[in-house]
Amino acid sequence: MKIVRRLYDWVLHWAETPYGTPALFLLAFCESSFFPVPPDVLLIALSVSIPKKAFRYALVCSAGSLLGGCFGYLIGWEFMAAIGDAIIQFYGFNDQYYYVQDLYTRYDAWVIGIAGFTPIPYKVFTITAGAFKINFLIFVVVSLLSRSARFFLIGVLIYKFGPAIQRFIDRYFNLLAVLFTILLLLGFVLIKCLL
Repeated sequence: MKIVRRLYDWVLHWAETPYGTPALFLLAFCESSFFPVPPDVLLIALSVSIPKKAFRYALVCSAGSLLGGCFGYLIGWEFMAAIGDAIIQFYGFNDQYYYVQDLYTRYDAWVIGIAGFTPIPYKVFTITAGAFKINFLIFVVVSLLSRSARFFLIGVLIYKFGPAIQRFIDRYFNLLAVLFTILLLLGFVLIKCLL
């Protein structure tokens, strides 16, 4: 855990440099395929420092995450045996890998959407999407929607409520993401029942 804490602190330090925006893009890219610290940490720090740029930071984060997700997909598609297995084993995600395979078999795009929005390790889903040869266009569209929703939600909250919301987001983000996902799924179930 000490190494993760040091990585977390290292990520946060970029908010205090003139390279915060490029660092946010790179962090979002790397986290979607192999890096352990989520980009939300730097996104929040940057947005709190300049709330009027919160949407710009959310856009940068979304773009980096989408491209990083595509890189994770490529790892799974072309290099699962050489690189993907090593990443999954490094994080101890072997059981999750087989579980995700079963989820893809049953729910396809829903799995990507939920993983892209919630605190579930997105990198597992990007790599496995490629390994299981999930339709790439569906992967890109759903990743774009779910990752953008996640990061723009943070941007909207910080833009509207300013720095005071940071403590609330830090403390309750995982719970809020899960609740939002449940409400979203219930909304789709309701629509399906009504139609």
